[in-house]
Amino acid sequence: MALIASALVGVMVPPSWTVEELRLDVQTDAKGDTYYVLEDEPVYFRAVAEAEAVLDPAQPPPRGAEPAQLQEFVATTETVAGEARTVYHKLEAKRHWGWFSLLPALVAVLLCWLTKEPVTALFGGIVSGALILGGYDITGDVLIPSIATTKSAGIVVLYLWLLGGLMGIWSRTGAAQAFAEFMTVHFVRGPRTAKLVAWALGVIFFQGGTVSTVLVGTTVKPIADKERVSHEELAYVVDSTASPIASQIAFNAWPGYVQAFIVVAGVGFLATEADRISFFFSSVPFCFYAIFAVLGTFLLSIEKPIFLGKQMAAAIERSRNTGELDAPDADPLSPEELQASNVPAGYKPNVIEFFLPLGVLIATAVGSFIALGSPNVHWAFGAALLLAGGMALAKGMSLKDLLAGFHDGIKGVVLGSVILLLAITIGGVNKDTGGGIFLVEQVGAAIPYFLLPVILQVMTMVIAFSTGTSWGTYAVAFPLAMPLAWAVAQAHGLSHPELYMTLCFAAVMDGSVYGDQCSPISDTTVLSSVCTGCDLMDHVKTQIPQASVAAVLAALLWTVIAFFTA
Repeated sequence: MALIASALVGVMVPPSWTVEELRLDVQTDAKGDTYYVLEDEPVYFRAVAEAEAVLDPAQPPPRGAEPAQLQEFVATTETVAGEARTVYHKLEAKRHWGWFSLLPALVAVLLCWLTKEPVTALFGGIVSGALILGGYDITGDVLIPSIATTKSAGIVVLYLWLLGGLMGIWSRTGAAQAFAEFMTVHFVRGPRTAKLVAWALGVIFFQGGTVSTVLVGTTVKPIADKERVSHEELAYVVDSTASPIASQIAFNAWPGYVQAFIVVAGVGFLATEADRISFFFSSVPFCFYAIFAVLGTFLLSIEKPIFLGKQMAAAIERSRNTGELDAPDADPLSPEELQASNVPAGYKPNVIEFFLPLGVLIATAVGSFIALGSPNVHWAFGAALLLAGGMALAKGMSLKDLLAGFHDGIKGVVLGSVILLLAITIGGVNKDTGGGIFLVEQVGAAIPYFLLPVILQVMTMVIAFSTGTSWGTYAVAFPLAMPLAWAVAQAHGLSHPELYMTLCFAAVMDGSVYGDQCSPISDTTVLSSVCTGCDLMDHVKTQIPQASVAAVLAALLWTVIAFFTA
């Protein structure tokens, strides 16, 4: 029914258009050409005067009428402290189909809940979006263009070859099992300490996102399995200390990425890149969801949770009493190839075969972050893989046995890699149908000022949950949310407008993190399930109650503080 509705929308419903305006941080090269930086790459452009611009944010094209130009750059002059200077804006026409824009995400999420089969669910959402967009050649118009990108190629290289190969070699050499036995003897004394190790590693690997989930999940799983920690518990700890801790200990790529979206004309404390990064760090104490999420996983780790959902409580009771780490009807994403240890006869595993590659992995990730401004995960996993394989060969393992382990590892993560590629594809489809832009448009300026942070939180939760990405949500929400927050602060004559904008900023940050963390189509959700051996939908259903309590507490605090900023 949803697919039929999508096809009818694509044929019968004309899209609505809006013009998004984004102020740019512009630099000039040695030749005098202007450019801005996007994803670490310079983007050169030519700007026109405001009077010559075809696009106008105040007067978007009429419904159904495609604008003559979809993107242009505008140069204007503003006076600051008596000094005139040129500022540049990027104008981009974007379309949406109103509430119908949410159909692809709705199809994917509902199918995930109903079938517990993520590949079918994601593909269903992709087909729905393609029909709305008029792309009836699903393979040629949607799948191939999405998969044939640098981002998709990076997914295949990292998660299929490097991660899968490393996990397979660790399984063949017995290194992971040796690490589990070492930790059990020296540190772990039961389920509590096993989960505490996971929580501590999640905090230590504060780069966040995929880096944290992969490292913590693969490292701790053998220990947690031995101590009867359910896969639902472990996946929650891994997932809830990934992005939340990255926004708290933000010595990573997050501030540099986010600051580009929070430029507000006329706001002095957001004028320069340094000002905006400083503003980012000043918001950290107000990112209440992230604080409660990290605190909640700590309390779960020591088995003193403030709140525990029924399904999580049942998972804990099942694993402790029966040793069953998954529900009876679960379909774990971590297959037998990565769960069994197939050490060749005569080969003696040593814990150093785990610690050295892991140390090189961490050192390479952190070192590349310090040197380049963002961690190069491919270098990190590639170096660890080469070292693990070289150590095994040096200890006498045959090349045939080593490659057999590598092959087993790749086979073990094929499904996860397919899900990740489909998640990227549906994220692009959701962006093209304009669901995020439509939701942002629903937030008007005529609202009580003290409710705006919560409205922004809920809005970004929905966008991130529907698209499976927090960073993509930032790109959609911040350019509209921050000017809106400033306008509301000025309209109500608030005594502390900077504090008010900090609250709104934190609400967008945390709402996006919550939606990404809880979405079944998010890469971090999928990876948390893959690397801990958990059923994807079991992880989603057991995580949402705890995460929602943290989100509600954060919303209450933002509302109270915003009320007293008048």
